[in-house]
Amino acid sequence: MTASVPASPGTAPATPGPLTGITVLDFSRVLAAPMATQILGELGATVIKVERPGGGDETRGFEPRLPHGESAYFFAFNRGKRSITLNLKDTRGRDVARRLATGADVVVENFLPGVMDRLGLGYDDLSADNPGLVYVSATGFGQSGPDRMRKGYDTVFQALSGVMAMTGEPDGPPSKTGIPVADMTSGLWVAIAALTGLAGRGAAGRGRHFDVSMMDVQLSLQALNAARLFARDEDPVRTGTEHPGRVPSAAFRTADGGWLHISGSDQHWSPLCSVLGLPELGADPALRHNAGRVAQRDRVMTTLRTAIAGRGREPLLKELRAADIPAGEVRGVRAALADPHARERGVVTDFEHPTEGTFQALRTPLRETGGEPAPAGIPPLLGADTHDVLAEVAGLGQSEIEDLRAAGVI
Repeated sequence: MTASVPASPGTAPATPGPLTGITVLDFSRVLAAPMATQILGELGATVIKVERPGGGDETRGFEPRLPHGESAYFFAFNRGKRSITLNLKDTRGRDVARRLATGADVVVENFLPGVMDRLGLGYDDLSADNPGLVYVSATGFGQSGPDRMRKGYDTVFQALSGVMAMTGEPDGPPSKTGIPVADMTSGLWVAIAALTGLAGRGAAGRGRHFDVSMMDVQLSLQALNAARLFARDEDPVRTGTEHPGRVPSAAFRTADGGWLHISGSDQHWSPLCSVLGLPELGADPALRHNAGRVAQRDRVMTTLRTAIAGRGREPLLKELRAADIPAGEVRGVRAALADPHARERGVVTDFEHPTEGTFQALRTPLRETGGEPAPAGIPPLLGADTHDVLAEVAGLGQSEIEDLRAAGVI
């Protein structure tokens, strides 16, 4: 596939990843939990992704589709995994899953509460044979509570949690965020849960079962808004790009039609007024501290918008940076990924897929100081590793594997 953003060259790290030797049995699909297991995999863990025979993770069919039928959506969250197909509705499939779990360090699943228990693959069942197992259940509303059996998607959680109500312009409708923030932040917490369990089992001598609720995660993101509610009994409202408690912190339109975001504290106020040629504002003692600027928000913002509207974005940005004022141009995804700093950091890399060829990816953004960043893993073809995993990990013989295949279990 033709690349649209040049990738920075990179080499594999000279040393194994920090999670080398850890095995993750991944029963999850779609986005949040697969994102977490991809992170673990690109940090060195062996991730065995269990998929449905015939179709696999439903995101394999999501847009955008690539020339040979693979999904770029699936590619974004399933790199570096081994894919096996296993029919968990069949007793023989569940038996194989249990055998795999005896050698796993971590199990990640995102079925509705009770499903894995009914399959005999819940934490109590698997930890009986593997006491050190770290088990992470990722669901929409958690393992308890009146909504525990309720289904939902990213934007539903944005709506229910107040995130959507807080996003958009004050005089406009509520809006979703530009990224699937509910899924992706939940994915980070699934990874945190797995790592917490791995770190903690050394001291406790046993694994743990972690309950990650996407709804809980979204509510946790309201920490600052909740602080305002708790302190003032004030339900926060949409403020567009403006910060509710800091002035100035907003995006401003420039003379050439571009947008520039400026966010400053007290130490930046006088230099900002100097750059913009606003000596009266800079000399006003009532505006010297943030509380005063917040109190006179309309006056300050109107004056700043007028001044910035008469300046070109790039020349103004150069002056602001020279004055050490935090500012950045509002840019699209293509421009952000092509930025020289991102290129130098190796944010964009690529991998060689067996059917789609060279394809670009964003690296997992964790690296060891002084070392090369981990290379992007390759997303697996559906069931590509079934035979090898069942033979090497589950210890099945060739005839057993063929019998399972003939019966449609794999």
